[in-house]
Amino acid sequence: MIEATFYGLIAGILLCLTFGTVFFSLLQNSVDNGYRSGIKIAFGVVVCDAIFVVCALFGTAFLPRIEGFEFYLTLFGVVLLMAMGVANIFKGAPRLAYPKTRFGNFLYYFTTGFVLNAINPINFITWVTLAAYLTNSLHYSAGERYVFMIMSLIGIFATESALAIFAHKLKRFFTPKVVLVFNRTTGIVFIGIALNLAWTRLYDPLITLIKH
Repeated sequence: MIEATFYGLIAGILLCLTFGTVFFSLLQNSVDNGYRSGIKIAFGVVVCDAIFVVCALFGTAFLPRIEGFEFYLTLFGVVLLMAMGVANIFKGAPRLAYPKTRFGNFLYYFTTGFVLNAINPINFITWVTLAAYLTNSLHYSAGERYVFMIMSLIGIFATESALAIFAHKLKRFFTPKVVLVFNRTTGIVFIGIALNLAWTRLYDPLITLIKH
């Protein structure tokens, strides 16, 4: 059980150290809007990952089947990424309409983290692969698998929260020129991933829909 706890925590930390949309969005929002915004994004990511973990451990049979759900979720993610990317490139800093109420503010950042994590199929595949590896290769018991996954989620949230605080602390080093370059680079990354998602996950369904 101690081994599962340790390796689970390490796995969670390593899963955060990738340069995907969540990473860039978390850093940018922490610099622009304070570390609390980054922590809210991290919370959305962890809730999404927790759903993936449950599906990986217990299967997806218990989930209601909604026709076209994956397509519309991906479409929403592509639109969100394109909007964020264009805003970053042409305005230099995100200028999306942030809600002013406390709940609206939380919901905006939480949803951003949740959706950006959900639209990347690699995330779900990673959890399924981990669950299979724990069962088939490491021969973990059910209890050990649960501990491993829980500690992985804790590691993800702790690491992403630390990244948010770290980025905010370094805010003074982000001169206007540095911020401009960073935001435009982030914008290009967002648009590139949006186009890749549109091509790989929306093109075929759209062609099928048009033919019918």
